[in-house]
Amino acid sequence: MAIQAHLVELERKHKILENELHEALVHPSVDDLHIVELKRRKLMVKDQIERLRHTADGTLH
Repeated sequence: MAIQAHLVELERKHKILENELHEALVHPSVDDLHIVELKRRKLMVKDQIERLRHTADGTLH
C-alpha cells in the first residue's frame, strides 16, 4: 500500500499546484516566469503520477 499512499500524496500536490496556477492566471500582476514554473512543477508531478500508476499496474499482474 505504500505505492497507493504515495499516489494519493502526488495527486494532492497536483491539485494544489492546479489551484495555485488558476489563482496566478486570474491575477494579471503575477509574473509570467512564476506561471511557467507552476506549469512545469504541475507537469512534473503529473509525470510522477503516471509513472507510479504504470509501476503499480505492473505489480498487480
